Amino acid sequence: MELGKKIKQLRFKAGLTQEQLAEKLGIGAQSVSKWENAVAMPDISALPMLAEIFGVSIDDLFDLTNEQRLNRIENRMDVEDELPQDVFWEYEEFLKGQLAVAENKKRATDLLAYLYWHRMNSYAQKVRRWAKESIRMAPGEKGNQWMLTMAEGHACWDWNMNNHTAAIEFYKELAAANPKDLMPCVYLMDNLLADHRAKEAEELLPRLTRLGEKPVLVEVYRAHIALARFNEPEADRIIEALLEAHPEDDACLFEAAQYYAKKCDYDKAIALYERNFALDTRRPRFQDALMAISDIYEIRGDYRKAAETYNRIVDLLENEWGLTEDVELQKAKDKRARLLAKA
Repeated sequence: MELGKKIKQLRFKAGLTQEQLAEKLGIGAQSVSKWENAVAMPDISALPMLAEIFGVSIDDLFDLTNEQRLNRIENRMDVEDELPQDVFWEYEEFLKGQLAVAENKKRATDLLAYLYWHRMNSYAQKVRRWAKESIRMAPGEKGNQWMLTMAEGHACWDWNMNNHTAAIEFYKELAAANPKDLMPCVYLMDNLLADHRAKEAEELLPRLTRLGEKPVLVEVYRAHIALARFNEPEADRIIEALLEAHPEDDACLFEAAQYYAKKCDYDKAIALYERNFALDTRRPRFQDALMAISDIYEIRGDYRKAAETYNRIVDLLENEWGLTEDVELQKAKDKRARLLAKA
């Protein structure tokens, strides 16, 4: 249904004349008449007020299909750091309603998780800001230190707070219930290695191979298992053998770069990240390698080179991904500005 016809329908339902609606909007009655007769369209700034007057959402004004509304919800979260409270509640209510629609249940479940993560992340940014402000005023107090640790994922000395047992148990159950799926095993492996549970990780390797994990990545895991056992020479040997066998494999180069970055062998890591990025034939390319390079320069205190690398990231996002006003692009520009300020 056209927007003008929708406004007319909702006006009749609300028992309002064109003059009464115009008065509520602070405009002339002739404008409402033009909308309803498709002579003109309401200014975008009038839509929230129209929605409020009629007791509907802005999406309802356009009579969107459920699929279109799902797409709009996802797209808005992609491009905005924080949703207004009324929009959050509107999306939450709509998505929960879609759980009862069989063909939309999976998408609605995905978007509910995204919605709550989006809200959590926007609040975490506020925690970071105010916790840091409080810590600067009283650096000897522990309370806000802990909140900052939780908000930014800082290292925690206490093993009981820092281990990944809950994640491991979840992915064990998921892998057992879905024996033909690779991904639960991959995430199980990652969390086992994070906790140095090398024996269990090694026992998982045959299953990863059987489920189709790439041979190069299986060997990478084998190297990290050796590292989890504090056998660094064996781990190095496996990675170097991989690089010798697959010198042009961009995935192998990226994993080797990550391995050396974790070991703080930064020169080797940067060289491998650069080779990975240069050999990546996909378009658009991902920014992971460049972000890692910038992080290494920042760790070293070379903020100018870190910022120069973010120039490349911004260029990538704009020219390969075609981003213009997205959150990801703005974050990259903000990071570049912070690095330049330090330089």
